[in-house]
Amino acid sequence: MTDAPSDQGLAHAPLGQSSAYPDHYDAGLLFPIARATNRGALGLDAHSELPFVGLDLWQAFELSWLDRNGKPVVRLARFGIPANSSHLIESKSFKLYLNGFNSTHFANEGEVIERLEWDLSEAVHADVMVSLHRLDSTDFAIAALEGDCIDDLDVAISHYTPAPDLLSADSEQRVEEVLHSHLLKSNCPVTGQPDWGSVIVRYKGPQIDREGLLAYLVSYRNHQDFHEHCVERIYLDLRERTQPTELAVMARYTRRGGLDINPCRASSFDALDPTWLEKRTARQ
Repeated sequence: MTDAPSDQGLAHAPLGQSSAYPDHYDAGLLFPIARATNRGALGLDAHSELPFVGLDLWQAFELSWLDRNGKPVVRLARFGIPANSSHLIESKSFKLYLNGFNSTHFANEGEVIERLEWDLSEAVHADVMVSLHRLDSTDFAIAALEGDCIDDLDVAISHYTPAPDLLSADSEQRVEEVLHSHLLKSNCPVTGQPDWGSVIVRYKGPQIDREGLLAYLVSYRNHQDFHEHCVERIYLDLRERTQPTELAVMARYTRRGGLDINPCRASSFDALDPTWLEKRTARQ
């Protein structure tokens, strides 16, 4: 791989700007964004080991290209970008890049995968995993989230920006459980448009106060940040405020422009349920 891509200001990103529909393949459409800036705001040193592992799982529902005879091929796609990559991909640039495949000829599916893996890995400066799936694949089946849904709790809400003080845990009660909520909403830091999602939390340790957790997740309602950084903030706040011995957090955001983003962060890969990477919710 080449050196990490040079950082560009968000003012030059495609997001929030009028963009021409690409009529040819162009890897230069990808717009990398350094993770370090937002992570610095969370107290994470760019030169230190991260306090979590994980990946950003992207799912694409509008991927197509032309075969040797000019006939379109359509596939569903999953992309796994490691959490320890130096950069993430700005979502609109990802969409424009994929649209560039629509009028491009490829000899076979393997060639498409190879091109996608190379371009994305170069952009984020880490090895990106790509898998393509037929439209009749069961790999994209809708499934309910694991664990207990906390959304029906009778909770008074008064915070709409992240409020980690709402989180607490009972050190006398040690549990292993999975909780989830569909009430996450944050906002795009560039356009201000709403980003809707569901959050799933798997942990071992002091029992988390469910009312406080729900109020905390709702407190992101007016928060402007990228999907990936919202999940990292949630993970770090839970780790600090509830002191679990094992923790995994994943958000499943609804799609925009044929793409959805599903960041997951965990204390170890053993703490991360691998089936989380094989599901999508009804809203996705």
